[in-house]
Amino acid sequence: MHFSLIDDPSDPRIVEYRNVPDADLLRRHGLFVAEGRLVVRRLLTGSAFATRSVLVTDTARAALDEVLAARPDVPVYVAPAAVMDGITGLHIHRGCLALGERPRPASWRETAAGARTLVVLERVANADNVGGIFRNAAAFGAAAVLLDEATTDPLYRKAIRTSMGASLVVPFARAEPWPAALRELGALGFATVALTPSAAAPTVAETVARLGGRPVALVLGHEGDGLTGAALAACEYRARIPVASAVDSLNVAAAAAVALYESRRPAV
Repeated sequence: MHFSLIDDPSDPRIVEYRNVPDADLLRRHGLFVAEGRLVVRRLLTGSAFATRSVLVTDTARAALDEVLAARPDVPVYVAPAAVMDGITGLHIHRGCLALGERPRPASWRETAAGARTLVVLERVANADNVGGIFRNAAAFGAAAVLLDEATTDPLYRKAIRTSMGASLVVPFARAEPWPAALRELGALGFATVALTPSAAAPTVAETVARLGGRPVALVLGHEGDGLTGAALAACEYRARIPVASAVDSLNVAAAAAVALYESRRPAV
């Protein structure tokens, strides 16, 4: 296999890696960063995204030899850990980075077509939560994740890392206009189920049992405020996850996991 050795942080061949800390700049250049061996492996082998290049330490290169050998189209740069850290200005976890290319934004209608289960997010701001929700979506077989414009980018480096690379393989799209897209989902046949802590709402399991096998869109909102009134009004159903009285609600990623699990259970 052919690798390019990098011993100078100013080497022009790896200039784009100097932008790793600046997510907005990377986005303007049509790129995103995958970090860590598992995530880079998933980018190279399991995702639809094109890979611009890989930057690894020699130890990480050895761990990925088989994957890199199968992708001779992808340039691979090998640098000592200190040089890699000098390039990015960060300590890189396990000495492994890749640059992926952002495609044109997907149509949410095409992304949702044929799905049995969707996750829909409104104003979910924390990258760890977005990544966790994508990991849950992959674990429980959701076909796609739809996001309003205010939800954090699933291709943000921390979101990808927290998702364990799931945001590289679970399809997603921005649902616009918002919240009219929720009403349109209903018109397309989806049961739009708004997650709420309200004690007046039936449980997710009770709600799903009433749907007669319709495809489901589980709608979750902001970490502190939950769904907006406009989003709640645009959904056909409201549902809650029962919790002990000492706790008012679950973390949004945990709520997504429970709701996805309950939506898959057969009615009894």
